[in-house]
Amino acid sequence: MPTATAPDPHGPTVRTGSPTRRRALAAAATALAGALAVGGMVALAPSASAGEFLTNGDFESGTLSGWTCDAGAQAVTGQAHSGSYALKGTPSASATGQCAQTVTVAPNTAYTLSAQVDGSYVYLGVDGGTSTWTASTGAGYAPLSVSFTTGATQTTAKVYVHGWYGEPSYLADDISLQGPGSGTTTPPTTPPTTPPTTPPTTPPTSPPSGDLPTHALVGYLHETFANGSGYTKLADVPDDWNIIDLAFGETDSPTSGTIHFTRCSVSECPSVESDADFKAAIKAKQAAGKKVLLSIGGANGEVQLTTTAARDAFVSSVSSIIDQWGLDGVDIDFENQSLSLNTGDTDFKNPTTPAIVNLIAAIKSLKAKYGSGFVLTMAPETFFVQMGYQYYGTGPFGGQDPRCGAYLPVIYALRDDLTLLTVQDYNSGPIMGLDNQYHTMGGADFHIAMTDMLLTGFPVAGNTSNMFPALAPSQVGIGLPASVNAGNGYTSPDQVDQALDCLTKKTNCGSYTTHGSWPGLRGLMTWSINWDGYSGWAFSHNFDSYFG
Repeated sequence: MPTATAPDPHGPTVRTGSPTRRRALAAAATALAGALAVGGMVALAPSASAGEFLTNGDFESGTLSGWTCDAGAQAVTGQAHSGSYALKGTPSASATGQCAQTVTVAPNTAYTLSAQVDGSYVYLGVDGGTSTWTASTGAGYAPLSVSFTTGATQTTAKVYVHGWYGEPSYLADDISLQGPGSGTTTPPTTPPTTPPTTPPTTPPTSPPSGDLPTHALVGYLHETFANGSGYTKLADVPDDWNIIDLAFGETDSPTSGTIHFTRCSVSECPSVESDADFKAAIKAKQAAGKKVLLSIGGANGEVQLTTTAARDAFVSSVSSIIDQWGLDGVDIDFENQSLSLNTGDTDFKNPTTPAIVNLIAAIKSLKAKYGSGFVLTMAPETFFVQMGYQYYGTGPFGGQDPRCGAYLPVIYALRDDLTLLTVQDYNSGPIMGLDNQYHTMGGADFHIAMTDMLLTGFPVAGNTSNMFPALAPSQVGIGLPASVNAGNGYTSPDQVDQALDCLTKKTNCGSYTTHGSWPGLRGLMTWSINWDGYSGWAFSHNFDSYFG
C-alpha cells in the first residue's frame, strides 16, 4: 500500500525533511474505512433472478448520479473502458478520492462486486467487509472483483472505489454489484450506530515509570542521517527533553533481524561529533536524569522477525548497540511492512503471526536481560493502533489490509513492560473515534479522540467481547510534528493546549466528550528535536509553558 508523502513525516515510508528520510503515513490512515459520507441508497426488491444493484455504475449518465464522492471526482469522456464515460477520482493529501454507493441487500445472500480500473493503488470493496486493490494496472484498465455474503440481519451494504492519499488520479468504469433482486432508487438513510459507553478493563496497576518526571517531553534526534533541519549534536540538545530517541537503528535485510546503528558521516553531517564525544554526551544526559534510547525501524528500517533466527539476531545485535553506547533502552518504531497479521490471526490477545510473536519474545528477552530500569517506548501510527477499532488484520473475509491494528497484540503483550506509547497523531487519514465519528488530524479534536481511545480502551473490529484494554495515563503521550516542516498534521500551540486541557482537566473539549480525565497523562512526543530547533524551539517551549 502506498503512503502519503509529507515534508518530514514520522511514518511508514521515510523520515522527511530529506528526500530519503521521510516518515509518511502508511495509511496510516483510513485505508479500509471507506468514505466519510454515506452514498446514495438503492432499495431492492429481492427476487430469484440475478440483478444489477448499482445505479449509474457505467457513468453513462455523464454525471456521478447515484454516487457520493470525495471532492474532485468527475465523470470524464475519452477515457472509458466501454461506452463514453468513466469515473475519474482524484486523491489528495487528506482524502482517497473515494466514490461510494449504499444499496439495500437481503440477509444471508451472496453478492459479487466488480469494476474495471486504471491507475495505481486503486481499491474496490464493501465497507466493513472484504476489499481488493491493485498497486498498478500498467498502461490500461484491469479488472477488480470481490465476493461477499451478507450477515444474518444485514439489510444494507456500502460499496466503494477509491485511490490512495497523495497518489495520482485513477479511472473506474463498469462498476457492477450482482446478486438476486432488482431495485429502484430511494432517499439515503443512515444506519444506526452505538458507541461503547463502558471502559473494558482497568489499566496496569503498576506500569514501569522509567524514572521519568510526571510529565515528559520525548523527541527524536537525527543521528544516522542529515536533512533540511540540520545536524544537532547530542550535547547541544536542551535540557527540556526527557527522552531522546536516537534515529535510527536499521537493517540491511528486513528479515535478517540484525540491527545496525551507523552514525552520520562527516561528509553528510560536517558538524558531527566524534564517537568519544557522543558517548560522553550520552553519559552527561543520563547524569542529568535524561533517557537516551535506540529507536529501531523508521521508514527505511523495515524489520520482519519472521523466524526464530531473526528474533535471536535482533536480540543479539540490539544488545550490542545498547552495550556499546550505554543506552537506557529502545523505542520500537516499526513501519511500512514490518508488522502485519497473517490471515486467520484474529485474536490480539493470542497472536499467531511469527513476526508478531517473535517481536514480543525479543523485547521480553531484552527486558529480562537489562532489568527493571530498561526503558521501552513505541511510536506506531494510527493505522496500526486506533484503526483496529474498525478493522483488524485481514478481517472475516480475508480482504482487508493485514496491517490494520497490527500493533495491538504487541502493545497488549508488553503492556506491563511498556514505559510509554506515543502514537503518531500525524501523517494520518481520518480515523474513527469512540463516538463513531471520523476525526481529522491537525487540531485538538484529533488528539483528544485518538488519546481517549488509548485511555478508555475499545472493542477491536467493533467486537464488544474482544476489548483492547485501557493503558495507564502514565504510559501514554501524544505524538505530534514539531513544525509545519516536520510532517502533515502540524498542530498549533493553542490547539495542543486545548487537547491537554481536555484530556487532563476535562475542560475546553469542544464537541468531543471524553470518557474520563487523566491528569497523569505522561506528555508529548515530537518528530523531531532537530525540526524543533530549526523552528526556534517553539514546540518544547510550549510544553514547558503548559506543564511548568
